[in-house]
Amino acid sequence: MSQKERKGLNRFKKMCMVTLLAAGMLASVAGGARAIEFKAQGEWLVGFGVGDASLAKTNKDTDGVKTKGNDADQFGAAQRIRLQLDAVASEALSGTVYFEIGDQTWGKSEEGGALGADGNNQIKVKNAYIDWLIPQTQARVRMGLQATALPNVAGGSAIMDCDAAAMVINYKFNENVGLTAMWARPVNDNFSGDYVDGNGSSSTEKANYLDNMDLFMLSAPLSFDGVEVTPWAMYGMRGKNSLRGLDEDYDRWDNWSTSDGSLGLTLPGLTPGFNYANLNPLNSSSTGKQYGSLFWAGLPVAISMFDPLNIEFDINYGYSEAMGRYDVIKRGNSADVVRGSTERQGWLAKALVEYKMDWATPGIFGWYASGDDGNVKNGSERMPSIAGAGNFTSFIGDGNLSWSPVANACDWSMSYAGTWGLGGQLKDMSFVEDLKHTFRVAYWGGTNAPSMVKYMKDASSWQGGFGGDGPYLTTNDGLLEFNLVNTWQAYENLSVNLELGYVVNMIDKDTWKKDSYYNGSGNGSFDKQDAWKAQVVFQYSF
Repeated sequence: MSQKERKGLNRFKKMCMVTLLAAGMLASVAGGARAIEFKAQGEWLVGFGVGDASLAKTNKDTDGVKTKGNDADQFGAAQRIRLQLDAVASEALSGTVYFEIGDQTWGKSEEGGALGADGNNQIKVKNAYIDWLIPQTQARVRMGLQATALPNVAGGSAIMDCDAAAMVINYKFNENVGLTAMWARPVNDNFSGDYVDGNGSSSTEKANYLDNMDLFMLSAPLSFDGVEVTPWAMYGMRGKNSLRGLDEDYDRWDNWSTSDGSLGLTLPGLTPGFNYANLNPLNSSSTGKQYGSLFWAGLPVAISMFDPLNIEFDINYGYSEAMGRYDVIKRGNSADVVRGSTERQGWLAKALVEYKMDWATPGIFGWYASGDDGNVKNGSERMPSIAGAGNFTSFIGDGNLSWSPVANACDWSMSYAGTWGLGGQLKDMSFVEDLKHTFRVAYWGGTNAPSMVKYMKDASSWQGGFGGDGPYLTTNDGLLEFNLVNTWQAYENLSVNLELGYVVNMIDKDTWKKDSYYNGSGNGSFDKQDAWKAQVVFQYSF
């Protein structure tokens, strides 16, 4: 073989080696890509509806100024998209990111629904977390932004059901006994350092100082033949500045709006609608304490051993430590100022009994929650909550899709605090293939003492609790709710929801006009009305 031929052969060998090396690299990359499996799922909601959720037609303040109870459009069209992407390396390791686009009201520029559809501020990260299994154990860990619902049955969680930054560890000892631990940090680094103190004077502290809220929950899921019990307890600590600066609109201080809904600030023990001596009630409760204690406990029980009979009941208790006191004016007499306590503690019991039949599942449900006793000096007797989401019903409650295209007729997240109720339902009635109906009727009563009205600013103060506890109902007040939810499964992944809701307003005007006065100049007035909504929502999910 000539030297020229040998050189050509060497070049050929080198080319082959380079080709094989490149092929190997590509194969390794492809193999690595195949090792991570990507899974996608999502939901599109497009809806149209009419409604008016206001329970007051008009309001007249203490100066005689008359306003409409609801000045928003009665008709609305909107959409919302949620997309979830899971990167699965194995059964022991995965990551999830969950995006939300919307709500986008059709025609609204700032939400990207106007001409051109070019809004750029509606894409949000709803969840982002890692799931992994501790090596050589059966302990599974989830850490990151995630859904944090406390154990519950019969009507949803009245204490906390929302997205939050958290770490959750689950361990299953056997098929009957498990253990779950959670650390969540729903609030931190929101305090700017500037606030108004209890005397109405501007004050300054170090930014982000003592403004964290941390929650530590432990539960023990127990599952036996036909019986599931999950006793749980949660301790929390909130810095004295943790709830300051969350909402600069002090007329709505009880309602911290987030992309996931409203976080009801019921923890301070302050009542929306009170005739506070200071215009900024959230900052009127100054305290020398650095941290205050929070505590909740629950016992949800589900019994299915008597199938087709299903029985569920849930007992909850909550406590929020006092973080100072506040001044509230009694019966409008500025000289009669009472020092109220910011302590808040209370309890709730709720239950559901249903019997599954071929054509429907009839059932009855009810609840009873402790209410204020009429004495603000000893604090509030309503159970505190982080973000309640009661779902017995789908108008006052948070049932069905928990979403409405009508801005003023959305489902109201409720904690049940200060109320009692009794209802009946016919769930999943079906007379035609792929078409189901659910009908509910429920009465909402109040457990708060009527004498609490003497601390209210005016006669319409009962409306101030939406987004947290709901309307403030005394034992003389009531609401009667009707729901009809119809679901047509048009395709495997497309359903059409037609929902009708009506609330009969039984607020007792005499109670609220009798005791609430403001500086001796009268207590204002309101013209009550019933609330209603009708909506159709198209749901595409995969």
